[in-house]
Amino acid sequence: MADIEGVIADFLAARAEGVFFPPQWSGRLDLDQAYRVQLALVSRLEAQGITRVGWKVGLTAKVIQAQFKVFEPVFGCLLSDGVRHSGHVFEHASLIRPGFESEICVVLGEDVAAGTDLAGVSRAVARCHPALEIIETRGDFTRDLPLALADNAQQKAFVIGPGQPLGPGLDLSRVIARVAINEKEVASGSGDTVLGHPLHAVTWLAGKLAEFGERLGKGDYIMSGSFTRQFPIAPGDKVEVAFEGLGSVNASFL
Repeated sequence: MADIEGVIADFLAARAEGVFFPPQWSGRLDLDQAYRVQLALVSRLEAQGITRVGWKVGLTAKVIQAQFKVFEPVFGCLLSDGVRHSGHVFEHASLIRPGFESEICVVLGEDVAAGTDLAGVSRAVARCHPALEIIETRGDFTRDLPLALADNAQQKAFVIGPGQPLGPGLDLSRVIARVAINEKEVASGSGDTVLGHPLHAVTWLAGKLAEFGERLGKGDYIMSGSFTRQFPIAPGDKVEVAFEGLGSVNASFL
């Protein structure tokens, strides 16, 4: 890969033209390089007042891995301009081929170091939220995964419902999510589809970020990965996901 500053300049110039997968970099990045581009691009946003508020873990469920033909988790960044609360109304025309995933969002009450086990992660969680990840299909995710990761892994926004502490009565691996589009149930999935337990996504992420000099910190939002496959969003859709024992979250797209 060329000097990273030159790569970043190419990505930024392409974005100014509405191109998010620069064709001159197709097939030229490996996954490690793609993550470094992603992190560098996000750091550039700080000059615009947009901060990183957390992380997303993707491709954690076998059904999602099969859908995209990628068989390991991936990560992306959650940004301050993407935080939304349940009931939010999006302008569909402002989104690029949008879709959604049904996830749990955890907020950390303390730092989580690489190598922390599931029990340690559980103790670090301050609260859990029912959540939707809103994605944009800005390029061919399956044809060139490194370009997709450099472009922040499809992330656009995340919508959270009311949170609650992770108490002994809330086993995230047993939570069932029921997905409805326009009041019709279209799918359901359980927490154990997410790497066996949604908090395994956090343990994986802590270890992966350490490879890039990053770490999970107190206050970070972390999206677990989807309980079901990803769904496209059409104009006029209202989507809602009810998580048994955790609550529900919804958003509309007009």
